[in-house]
Amino acid sequence: MTNNDVFKRIRFIEDFTNLQLIDVFNEVDFKVEQEVIKAWQKKEDQPEFKMITDVELALFLNGLINIKRGKKPGAKPPLETELENNDVLKKLKIAYQLTSDDILKLFKSKGKKVSKNELSAFLRNPDQAQYRVLQDQYLRNFMSALQVHLKK
Repeated sequence: MTNNDVFKRIRFIEDFTNLQLIDVFNEVDFKVEQEVIKAWQKKEDQPEFKMITDVELALFLNGLINIKRGKKPGAKPPLETELENNDVLKKLKIAYQLTSDDILKLFKSKGKKVSKNELSAFLRNPDQAQYRVLQDQYLRNFMSALQVHLKK
């Protein structure tokens, strides 16, 4: 999934206004203009479209975690400069306080059969031998199921 797709889906899941999206970025002391927020939500073929970078999406997801769970005391964790689907899954797991069983149920609700071992491989550090890349269709199905789960 593109970063813009992830950003737009979370906006829709949370029903955030553009001003609320700015507040999410403010949670991590990142200033973003409303015009940029609008450009991130445009379709790729529109002239105003702007791609959201990995750093910007990581900041947004960290801000979402702060809003949902509260800021962690102490030093800020290092900011990711590259973001993979696996990282998005991990951050959403943290933000929405999901257990592994919750995630497995969400996948199952969308007809995706994921075992505990597979999920564990998705959540591992990329340097570990058992690490497995989370494909776009898995993240798409997870986010779709999360949307249904949170809108109940």
